[in-house]
Order: sequence, then structure tokens, then C-alpha cells
Amino acid sequence: MSTFRDASPDELAAIEDLLGRALAGRCAVVVQRVDGSPVVIENEPHLRDGTPMPTLYWLVDRELHDAVSRLEGNGGVHRFEDLVDAEHLRRAHDSYAQQRREATVRTELVQAEGGVGGTRVGVKCLHAHLANFLVGADDPVGALVAETVGLPTLEVLDVRD
Repeated sequence: MSTFRDASPDELAAIEDLLGRALAGRCAVVVQRVDGSPVVIENEPHLRDGTPMPTLYWLVDRELHDAVSRLEGNGGVHRFEDLVDAEHLRRAHDSYAQQRREATVRTELVQAEGGVGGTRVGVKCLHAHLANFLVGADDPVGALVAETVGLPTLEVLDVRD
């Protein structure tokens, strides 16, 4: 029996509009703006076809996505990696991987590995770190990104413990 929460049809339509395409897997909105528009989704750890999905928390808000893309385009990945304590970052990766294991419904399939953004060390994707931070994780990179881009008023929904 699955315990994964699915986005409502209205949420799914809003997410697909933001992404400009249909999703290949199940998801749930876990952070939204106060007007209800999705900011972060939680992906089921496997796509419908069984492919592992390493990105548990995905930033879908256009404004935040674009702001983070500008940071990445200006060398932000390496700059932010250099600003954080490596041990703190490792703990964020380990916690993320553990949360993805706990969210896994299809345990008989090949599992995704790595932490935030699918990596085990360092920083690969600032979007993934911000999404992780927004769901309440102790993610030092996500915290720096949030501070740099500024955040709209957001509401965190039922994120798994």
C-alpha cells in the first residue's frame, strides 16, 4: 500500500503549467506561496516507469527558480560551496538521502543515491539546496541561497518528519 501523498488535480495542473510539461512521476506540494501557488514539490523517489528520481524536493516557483538560475550562472555553485562548512554540508546530504529512503514506496527497484541534487559531496544544484532549506532542512547552502535571493511569504505544508 502506498503512503505517498499525491498533488490534487488543481495542484498538478499548476505545477505542470509552471514546468511547461507533464510530470513523469508522482508529487505533492509541500511549500506554497500564501496565495496557494506551488513553490516546492516533493517527488516520489521513482518515476512512473521505475527510473530512480534523486530529487526529492524540487523548486518549481518561477520567480525563485529564475533568481537561483542567475546565481548559478554567475558562479554561485562554487562560491556557495566555498562559504559553508564541509561537515555541515555532508550532514545535509546524509539527511536528504535518509528522507528520500523513508519516502520510497517502490523498494524493489534500483534506488537513487547521493544527497541534495543527487551528489554525495559538494554542491551540484542551488535550486535543490534552496528547496531542501524551504522544507525545513538544516541545509547551509540553501540558507545562504535564501538569504541572497530573498523570499516571498511562504507556507510550509505537511513535510514528512
